[in-house]
Amino acid sequence: MSNLPITVTVKLFAVYQEVYKLPELVLTLPSQTPVSQVLEHCINEHPQLEQWRSVTHFGVNLQFVSPETPLEDGDEVVLIPPVSGG
Repeated sequence: MSNLPITVTVKLFAVYQEVYKLPELVLTLPSQTPVSQVLEHCINEHPQLEQWRSVTHFGVNLQFVSPETPLEDGDEVVLIPPVSGG
């Protein structure tokens, strides 16, 4: 296990894309950072996202994962907010 930083791509959808006005972010994080820290990063930058914390799910490399899942260099992360439709 390395202590080198990792780079992940965060795909933004729905409310996250609306707040950031970007389709994705590229973050540099410590090795073995849990995916939940990506959400923490977003909430720290945009506190209005706090309301979505408890209902956001996580995806890494096209798989649903638990918040504790450690990230690896090159991972693609998706924050999945609730979807409304009609």
